[in-house]
Amino acid sequence: MKGKRRVFIVVWLGLAAVFLIGGLLLSPPTGSEESIQETMRDAVLHESNQISLLGLRPVNPALISGLVVTAVLLLAAAVIRIFVIPRFKYVPGKFQMLLEQAVGLFDGLAKSNSPWRNGFLGAYVFAAGAYIFFGTLFELFGFQALTTTGRSISLPAPLSDVNAAIMLGVLSYCVIFSGAIAGNGVRGIGKALKEVSLLISMSFRLFGALLSGLLVTELVYYFSSLSYVLPVLVAVLFTLLHALIQSYVLTMLTALFYGEMSEPAPKKEKKSHSTGTAQAAGISKKA
Repeated sequence: MKGKRRVFIVVWLGLAAVFLIGGLLLSPPTGSEESIQETMRDAVLHESNQISLLGLRPVNPALISGLVVTAVLLLAAAVIRIFVIPRFKYVPGKFQMLLEQAVGLFDGLAKSNSPWRNGFLGAYVFAAGAYIFFGTLFELFGFQALTTTGRSISLPAPLSDVNAAIMLGVLSYCVIFSGAIAGNGVRGIGKALKEVSLLISMSFRLFGALLSGLLVTELVYYFSSLSYVLPVLVAVLFTLLHALIQSYVLTMLTALFYGEMSEPAPKKEKKSHSTGTAQAAGISKKA
């Protein structure tokens, strides 16, 4: 059995080496019609490679990715809630254990950072973390779409578009803002407005991290001499790291600042009237 595996691995590696050498020898000297500057610019601004949204108007490819990821996550959530959760057992199986570990991770994150109010916070950080993680992994599948100019492109991660990153940052800040109001009433508004820079930092940290992976992958694919084997390693490495790190960073920051804003302000202790009278009487006796 081991001998067959070795033969299979050797044959597979040999075929891969043949295709690699053949591709390098037969590849044309000019790798792309666009310059590297145009490729990088379009990866950020999406000025030329746009996709028609149901024939209504051209939109950024990341919007199509966002709609697909959202639909898939909502469908998966409905299927799990209807068909899987009612069949949970006292001794969990593999999928039940995985689901419970994921829910427990984000629930513990919410409770540890916001012991005062954490019911809604746990649900939000779980949803945001799942969207960032699976949305980032979405670009690994390489789903193709036709642009309005007739070119075929791979759909990117939803959050590689600055508009999507800004809206997720705004949503996270609104959750923090609501925690400040829920914990401290009207006084919480001023407290939350002091941290308005969070909106910018969370948005552009998320956008910059995901965009860097996209640009590196585009750069590797642009040169034909680098577009064999290496893009697989680069894409998987950057995508997995960004999916894990950015999911943790945004949910941690949201939970941390939500807990800080929702913490009730300490009430000043008022001296009782009887204590003040007793002190006044003691002073008069001494006099």
